[in-house]
Amino acid sequence: MMGVLALSLLASCNKDFLEKKPTDQVLTDDAFTSTKNAWAALNGIHRILYSQIFGTQVQGGQSGNMMYMDIMGEDVVFPNASNNGLLNEYRWINHRNPSSSSSFYNYTFYYVIIGNVNMLLAGIDNAEGPEADKKAIKAEALTYRAWAYFQAVQLYGERYVAGQPNSGLGIPLVLEPKTTPTPRNTVAEVYTQIHKDLTEAIGLFDGYTRTNKSHFDINVAKGIKARVALTQQDYATAAQFAKEARARFTLMTNEDYLSGFNNYSNPEWMWSSRIVADQTNYFYSFFAYMSNNYNSTAIRSAPKLIFSALYDKISATDIRKKLWDPTGKNTAEFPLPASNFQRYAYHSKKFRVADPSLSIGDVPYMRVAEMYLIEAEALARQGKNAEAADVLYPLAVNRDPQYVKSTKTGDALIEEIMTQRRMELWGEGFRFYDLKRTNAPLNRNGGNHNAAYNNGVFEVPAGDIRWQFLIPQDEINNSNGVVVQNPQ
Repeated sequence: MMGVLALSLLASCNKDFLEKKPTDQVLTDDAFTSTKNAWAALNGIHRILYSQIFGTQVQGGQSGNMMYMDIMGEDVVFPNASNNGLLNEYRWINHRNPSSSSSFYNYTFYYVIIGNVNMLLAGIDNAEGPEADKKAIKAEALTYRAWAYFQAVQLYGERYVAGQPNSGLGIPLVLEPKTTPTPRNTVAEVYTQIHKDLTEAIGLFDGYTRTNKSHFDINVAKGIKARVALTQQDYATAAQFAKEARARFTLMTNEDYLSGFNNYSNPEWMWSSRIVADQTNYFYSFFAYMSNNYNSTAIRSAPKLIFSALYDKISATDIRKKLWDPTGKNTAEFPLPASNFQRYAYHSKKFRVADPSLSIGDVPYMRVAEMYLIEAEALARQGKNAEAADVLYPLAVNRDPQYVKSTKTGDALIEEIMTQRRMELWGEGFRFYDLKRTNAPLNRNGGNHNAAYNNGVFEVPAGDIRWQFLIPQDEINNSNGVVVQNPQ
């Protein structure tokens, strides 16, 4: 695990989440005596995804990772440097500083989940209760562990390359509750375990119906497997599981697309956290940084913009074009709550809160659109051009009624699909991961990025050492060197 660092974080997490009855979780000693208590413990893990267990406001759970991943890409733009939340990530500084809060968070957050899941997995078989409940709880726990390892290994390990040994160091595999430091496993070993957990989870999910979208089910587990396979360039598997994952879900209407991306009742959302008034994380919220109408300093003074070069690629008849104001003067369609909210060209209204005084909004972690895009990309990268165009068409024409099915082939078709992916998933936490997995360079040239705000970081070549996060220095120190650092 993470040596003393992990112990202190996990102990804190246990205190905060395993010792609150009955809303969050139950006492550690009681958590596995019954499936009822184990469900309560699992619900506590769900809450970790949007809880304030870190000291930096942007790190309000999984949404912190989502914002870091997009701000380090090219498609989210800072309009000024007046607010320092996310600024050093935008400048590509913090992830290469082993003492930074983002290096610490992106590592520790996922191990907090893994540590809690390992305790759940270790105790569930002996709990009293229906066997069907045990299977479902185990399936959700395994899915969490696979997802957490996948999220983290992409950052702290080298890029996975199909056909290569992938023997570089990834992250430590900890598969049971333990307190001793664990050395880093190879990237290949981590991915092997991810697939093992997902395969077992998918089998256990058979016949299970979840209570709400904050829980996992077989569709979400298959969606995560599709993401993993795409990252490994296993395109046949990616296409298969993306198609299976979206079964029984539908694309949203254009009206829904403009409704603020804040409600997990949206038929297209497959997995999300439901945030209610007594559980809001206020200024730690995703919407405190990415909405256009919550009353936070980050929103009032430094709202996040779309990269103008990407905006220009969106068709005038595409509903997504309506999410951004290229003039910065469209007060009719882009109203702001008060005169002290700054307005800029390429201002976004994709994410909005229902009440500007509250940071409440559900956060999307997986949508049907992503599954269409994964399948289309995977087919195109196999050279199956017509099939890829067929898969892309329902999504593209849903967003743009004037869209004509693509007749492109090869790299041109792949580029079209990747552009659709950038337009569709803007602000949802994919861009750094996408650039790294495709071995593409960062390129912020030709648009509205400003050197005064991004510290002159317009380009980062593919394969550059900076694509790998540094392990938190606390982990190195507290493990007495058992966990070693990445190249600096």
